[in-house]
Amino acid sequence: MKDASAAPVPVVLGIDDLRPLPWATRIARTSREGIQLLEEHRDCFIDELWLDHDLGGEDTILPVVTVLEEAAFDGRPFQIGVVFVHSANPIGAETVLRSLARWNYRVRRATA
Repeated sequence: MKDASAAPVPVVLGIDDLRPLPWATRIARTSREGIQLLEEHRDCFIDELWLDHDLGGEDTILPVVTVLEEAAFDGRPFQIGVVFVHSANPIGAETVLRSLARWNYRVRRATA
């Protein structure tokens, strides 16, 4: 029998090539995996989304940001409580912050 008073487990997604992000319920290590992770949660509320800008080699978070922007442009933004941008790349982080804020995602700069 289930406990009716049990709170639902928050959905915390992370897209980062190196950091362990122990509080995340799922982690993607590349932009391609990140897009797949978002699509898997398309119809769910995502409590937190943690984004790193540089994902190793030539890969960055920008393809993921494009998916988020296109969803908002199409009138179906992802339902996300807060997007946290944690990156050692200040210019890249600022680009992500501005891009997502423009589409009314709640976005914050963070350290991870």
